[in-house]
Amino acid sequence: MLSFLSCFLKIRRRPKKWRGIEGSPVSFVGLDKKQLWYPPENTLMMQGFEWHVPADQRHWQRLRKAIPDLKDIGVDNIWIPPGCKGMDPSGIGYDIYDLYDLGEFDQKGTRATRWGPKEDLQRLVWAAKDMDIGIYWDAVLNQKAGADSTENLLVVKMDPEDWNTEISRPLTIDGWVGFDFPGRGEKYSSMKYHWQHFTGVDWDDASQQNAIYKILGQNKDWAKDVSDEHGNCDYLMFADLDHSHPEVRADIMKWGVDWH
Repeated sequence: MLSFLSCFLKIRRRPKKWRGIEGSPVSFVGLDKKQLWYPPENTLMMQGFEWHVPADQRHWQRLRKAIPDLKDIGVDNIWIPPGCKGMDPSGIGYDIYDLYDLGEFDQKGTRATRWGPKEDLQRLVWAAKDMDIGIYWDAVLNQKAGADSTENLLVVKMDPEDWNTEISRPLTIDGWVGFDFPGRGEKYSSMKYHWQHFTGVDWDDASQQNAIYKILGQNKDWAKDVSDEHGNCDYLMFADLDHSHPEVRADIMKWGVDWH
């Protein structure tokens, strides 16, 4: 696999120096005046997308052509949109389907993403690297969308205003949680996602009803280290990934290591 995303972050730090500070038993009072580390530079980052960018699969090209002018005005880093394959060819990218498809495989009705094919993304990253501009990747790791199949789920319906409160007895629904990635196969990752890899969904295909459904099963629950909006804001949209599941964590970490 090409590791062309390795230049996404322009890291300017001294890891050994930081570890020494973090592990030091000395008092942290006045640490800002001791100059025991190297302060970050005053860098400028530009957000390289917004909601109304044309869905013409040419955005990576536009950004690449703008690199010299952005460098001239002092831009050091560009925050680019989620570049993984989504369930909708015109989606922004938060409707993420396949982490490992950056516009390489014919999936969900298109090879390229909304922003362009993988080759254009590569050219953008290489052009930025040549100009010493960092690229910040918007990684969407909370959910998956556009599943390939439904599966039977044992769930409880949650109060729409308080997602900690159950408002039904356990029931069985058909949820879109089967991800087989037929267009990619097992290239880059053999992981397939099924009901056990998720904590919640918002659609029952059997009854055609929209609601917040929490999946029941061993060790299944909302995450605790989240906002208390709606009581517990672990669930955001689509099929909510269960980050406590070891297979989910392993696949996300593999993606992060392999692609970055």
